[in-house]
Amino acid sequence: MASLTLKNIKKIYPFNGDDAKKKKKKKGDEPEKKKNNLQITDKGVVAVQEFSLDIADKEFIVLVGPSGCGKSTTLRMIAGLEEISEGELYIGDRLVNDVAPKDRDIAMVFQNYALYPHMTVYENMAFALKLRHTPKDEIDKKVKEAAEILDITQYLGRKPKALSGGQRQRVAIGRAIVRAPQVMLMDEPLSNLDAKLRNQMRAEIIKLRERINTTFIYVTHDQTEAMTLGDRIVIMKDGFIQQIGTPQEVFNHPYNLFVATFIGTPQMNMFDNAKLVKVDGKYAVQLDRLTVTLSDEKQAKLAANNVAEQDVVLGVRPEHIELAAEGIEGKVDVSEMMGSSVHLHVTAMGRDVVMVVSTMNMSASEVSALNNGSKLAFNFPGHVCHVFSKETGINLEA
Repeated sequence: MASLTLKNIKKIYPFNGDDAKKKKKKKGDEPEKKKNNLQITDKGVVAVQEFSLDIADKEFIVLVGPSGCGKSTTLRMIAGLEEISEGELYIGDRLVNDVAPKDRDIAMVFQNYALYPHMTVYENMAFALKLRHTPKDEIDKKVKEAAEILDITQYLGRKPKALSGGQRQRVAIGRAIVRAPQVMLMDEPLSNLDAKLRNQMRAEIIKLRERINTTFIYVTHDQTEAMTLGDRIVIMKDGFIQQIGTPQEVFNHPYNLFVATFIGTPQMNMFDNAKLVKVDGKYAVQLDRLTVTLSDEKQAKLAANNVAEQDVVLGVRPEHIELAAEGIEGKVDVSEMMGSSVHLHVTAMGRDVVMVVSTMNMSASEVSALNNGSKLAFNFPGHVCHVFSKETGINLEA
């Protein structure tokens, strides 16, 4: 197995001939249009910017972000399918920038399975080993072991067209693990599956990781996958890393507004009309008629950063908002019963506020009272407040 080190990795897609001609035709200092907010330089479009990351042996890293953020491009550079424009990539202690994909000792699972339709499941899984001239008895042993791990032994004689999407994805994973690679790369492997099957396959990948003990790098746009699978999450936007941390770290301590709204379902409520003030020497946030003193942990971080009183963007997650006898008043627009909780879309202070209210300790009449058009009041404690700079969007505790 192996660790990986990415040092200031950059990917630039150069302009083609037509793009270069258009660029020359531009008059004066007319600004360049940005595609997906990616930076455009004289060299071309910068898809990945100064990507640096140390990945430990056997660690499960998840690259997550919206479409076009550079996560799949980064994965393809690690695989050797994309050339690295700048920076250095090490697998173990070996610099592999110019090493061919087949010599990097990595395996990749693609979004579209990429199985050979004319081969059986057994032949698909054995193919890479045959290319290496592995002895037949060893091939047979490895294929059958992988099939048992993935519960596809009964399908070894079938062809891909006779399998469901989840079964095909198991075969694609099996084909990768028979090689016992140093690094396993997965590019949105579950995105073609329905919701129920995705949940099932997530659990299968977690079990697989425990059994094969290799280093995983997994790409997804689904933050639920990222939170459930990753030892650490790398959140990307427009080619830049926004934050690296454990699932709990990025959920509890988002570095900026983007991370705060990207991680968590439903997404965090943002109030851009809040103020950070000091009351009796302690930091507090003011929102509408509510003044909430922040927790001791937040007090210490803000004091360490010498944060001044200022207008801020206040973030509060829907599950942290509490119904109260007194507080900010609102009216329920939409009430969604979700079993153990009810999701409320409330109009308050002229904006939409989302609340997740647990129904576990509520009577049936209390739950039914939270219907469309009903009025309520809410507040929140100080330890769940996230305070962001209005100018930079960065968490003032960071």
